[in-house]
Amino acid sequence: MKPYIITIARQYGSGGKTVGKMLSDRLHIPFYNREIITMASEDSGINAMLFTDERLKPDLITRLKSRYKGDLPLPNDSSKAYLRDDALFDYQAKIIRKLADQGPCVMIGRCADYVLKGRPDVVRVFVHADPDFCLEQAMKVDSLPQDEVVRKIAEIDDYRAKYYKHHTGHDWYDARNYDLSLNSGVLGFDGVVEEVIQYMEVRAQFQK
Repeated sequence: MKPYIITIARQYGSGGKTVGKMLSDRLHIPFYNREIITMASEDSGINAMLFTDERLKPDLITRLKSRYKGDLPLPNDSSKAYLRDDALFDYQAKIIRKLADQGPCVMIGRCADYVLKGRPDVVRVFVHADPDFCLEQAMKVDSLPQDEVVRKIAEIDDYRAKYYKHHTGHDWYDARNYDLSLNSGVLGFDGVVEEVIQYMEVRAQFQK
C-alpha cells in the first residue's frame, strides 16, 4: 500500500483521536497531536500556552495571551504581531509541513488538511457521530454532570468550526474538504480504521 499522510478532523466525542492512534499503531507511522504545539513553541520561542488550543474556550485563550504577553521571549523583537492568532497558526503550519516532508504520519486537527492541500500523498478524514454517541464517549473521559458535558461538546465543536473558518475560509463540516467523512457511531472505531485503510489501498491502485 502506498504510504500516506493522514489528517483527521473530528467532532468532540467522536473518537477521532482514538482512531488516529489506532491507525498510527496499525500502520507503524508517527502520531502527532499536541506534539505539533510543542514543536511550534520550541521553534518560535513562544510559550506553548499561547498557541491556539482547540480544547480551550476563546475567552480563556484571550486571558492567557493577556497574562503572558509581557513575559515571553519573542523571536527577533517583541512586536505584538507575534502574538496574533494568524502568526501563531503560521508557526504550527510550518511544523505540519515539516513533519509531512519527513514521511507518512497521522496528524490530528489544527487544519492540517488545509495546510497540506494539494499534496498527492495526503488522506483527509473527518470523523463525526450523532450527539448521543458523542455524549456517551465524552462521558467516559469527562468527570462532569451530563448537562455540562453536552454544553462542553457544543462549545468545543463550535470553537473548532470557527477556528477552521478563520484560518481556511471554509466550513469545517463541509464534506468537500475531506476525502472521507466517516460516522464512528455507525462503524465503530475499528470500522473507521478499516475504511481508511481500504480507501488508501483502492486509491493507491487508481491514483494517477
